Amino acid sequence: MPRGQNLYFRIYNAVRKIPRGKVATYGQIAALIGSPRSARIVGWALRSLDPGTKVPWQRVINGQGMISIENMNCPKEQQALVLRQEGVEVMQRDGNFWVDLGKYGWQTD
Repeated sequence: MPRGQNLYFRIYNAVRKIPRGKVATYGQIAALIGSPRSARIVGWALRSLDPGTKVPWQRVINGQGMISIENMNCPKEQQALVLRQEGVEVMQRDGNFWVDLGKYGWQTD
């Protein structure tokens, strides 16, 4: 595989395409990179990003529209805050944060 074309690199490139004010799912990113059964790996790749990264990791949520981040360095409350700053409505219910995928879900070509 050519240099720079590893799986994480492809994931980061796909995530960079999500427009501000939109979200995508882990499974959607996995499908975009041609690895539709790799949703969990998308999560691992995003969790491994350095703080201050330019990759908009906050725009990726689970397939039910819930923020499901499991990173103690960046709790789900932080992801909700950043999404709200981008114009995404994030609702809080039962200790979880939810986004309406019908309204804010990124529609790819």
